[in-house]
Amino acid sequence: MTMHFRSIKDLYGDVWRNLHRVPADIDLVVAIPRSGLLPATMIALARNLPIADIEGFAAGRTLATGHTRQDGSFSGLRDFQHVLVMDDSTRTGASMREAREKLAGLAAGGVRMTFAVAYGTGAHCPDVDLVLANVPEPRVFEWNVLHHPIVSQSCFDIDGVLCIDPAPHQNDDGDAYLDFLLTAAPLHRPRREIAMLVTSRLEKYRPQTEDWLARHGIRYRELRMLDLPDAESRRRLGVHGSFKAEVYRQSPCTLFVESEVLQAREIARLSGKPALSLQGPEMCNPGMLNPRAATVRLHPARLQKRIRRILARLRPSAA
Repeated sequence: MTMHFRSIKDLYGDVWRNLHRVPADIDLVVAIPRSGLLPATMIALARNLPIADIEGFAAGRTLATGHTRQDGSFSGLRDFQHVLVMDDSTRTGASMREAREKLAGLAAGGVRMTFAVAYGTGAHCPDVDLVLANVPEPRVFEWNVLHHPIVSQSCFDIDGVLCIDPAPHQNDDGDAYLDFLLTAAPLHRPRREIAMLVTSRLEKYRPQTEDWLARHGIRYRELRMLDLPDAESRRRLGVHGSFKAEVYRQSPCTLFVESEVLQAREIARLSGKPALSLQGPEMCNPGMLNPRAATVRLHPARLQKRIRRILARLRPSAA
């Protein structure tokens, strides 16, 4: 399966390339919060136009303008002749229908309105007048992926995704690391329940990890951790990516959210399913990495055998 992805950088490029398609006589850009604020702001800045959110516009307000806007402010809604109502995307057209209903009174009063989205699916949507670009489904966007319904169908890493990564001096598998586990600063707190947390943190640190997750209100259905005796064993095995890939492969999840781009590529290659690196951001689809990636599998028994073999070599030196 290919997961289609657009970053904020992609959005800016798509808006800029299609700016000529926005009617030249637009005199106000109205954004549908919250995601619509991104493309609406890009267009308003490029055209040096005032901007409003849809609720404010319906109530007769626009956002304040800065010093770069030289032609003054408007005295009222009657000064607007042609308004661009902007959202980031459409699938069913529900948001646009709601926007049309909210602004129906103004449209009836003579204000011309063009309803536009940055991204459509390619299917016809009668409630949208202008689609800047098409992105087929399944798809996710950088600006809302961590709060999208797909979160409840995804595996998430912890370090570098939900919280910061430990600094080198904290990654000692001792007291400094224990302190990090309990006090790590949060990065992202998805508002939806995560299907599965898959981390290369060691199983022995489950209590501290569960405590941190509970204190920060992160909801999840399952937590999978690496069952090795110590960090030295984990480093020698080098199974960070393969462990995550195998758990992900066996799960019904459709996306893995990882921090490091190289590890995301490995997860996608070994699992045969897409992985999103927040470091890029980059969507790693298996077919793009290796034509044979969809058939590559790391068998559970093979992984466990490899772990036992290396642990057996480690035990004499530990004694």
